[in-house]
Amino acid sequence: MSSTPASHEPLNTREQTLHWSWRGVCSRRHLQALAVFLCLGAAKLPVEEAATQHLRTAKLLTAPVSLGLRESLGQMSFAASLGGLRSLVASVTYLRAYREWENINWAKVDSLFQLTTRLQPMYPNYWDEAAWHMAYNAASSYLYNEEINPMLRGQLYEQHVQRGVNILLEGLRFLPDDARLWTALAEIYDQRLHDHRKAATCYLQVHRISRQDRYARFAGYQYAQASDPDSWEKGYDLLKAAYDKKQRQPSVIDQLKNLEEKLRIPLPLRIPDAHQALENPQSLIGPMR
Repeated sequence: MSSTPASHEPLNTREQTLHWSWRGVCSRRHLQALAVFLCLGAAKLPVEEAATQHLRTAKLLTAPVSLGLRESLGQMSFAASLGGLRSLVASVTYLRAYREWENINWAKVDSLFQLTTRLQPMYPNYWDEAAWHMAYNAASSYLYNEEINPMLRGQLYEQHVQRGVNILLEGLRFLPDDARLWTALAEIYDQRLHDHRKAATCYLQVHRISRQDRYARFAGYQYAQASDPDSWEKGYDLLKAAYDKKQRQPSVIDQLKNLEEKLRIPLPLRIPDAHQALENPQSLIGPMR
């Protein structure tokens, strides 16, 4: 009489009961392990958040990037930006921006510098160079491109100069006491937009931060070139203060003599010096790149 092989014999009722009991024990253990894991994570979270906040307050750790960056970066780049590779990714996008500069692809240059500055917002060089590319390189490239309609050339020039201003203003939100960014902004207002009042205000910020008297003089020069009497008075006060401190460069004397005429300063109150001929008056107005 043939019999069914032992390996295919069905489990009896007792064996089935033991089998399902054992599976139940395993499931409960998995659930218990998961619960312990979640409890430990919940208890650990406030401690990690407090430590992270302490590091950010001490400026040893930067804040996470905004959601806008998540939309701009690929998944791998975004993941890297959240960890220790953030500065490395910024260096890569910075180098790629320079490659696009060589290709005269200004839209790509701007886009890559946006990624670079968002990844490393506390590094002023990135903000400065991003603004410089837009306000000077890109703006001039469009202005002198004879293949573009002259009217459109002017619009593109103005748009990219303003883009440079906006980049620096955004950088100053992160670094409000960075003298380099304030100086770069003053230069654009002076050399590109010819807004001497705003340029003077920026130089006063540099003077406040650096405590270097020459930046107060630069502010005075800018006020002296403005078109309103209120600015002339501010320029006169700044340059007269420099003169009284024995800072009597030819540019100081010439601008004071001009302001004395504009403001009709009484003769007895005017400085005794005469106008001094300058070979290059613009070279003393402020720092140049």
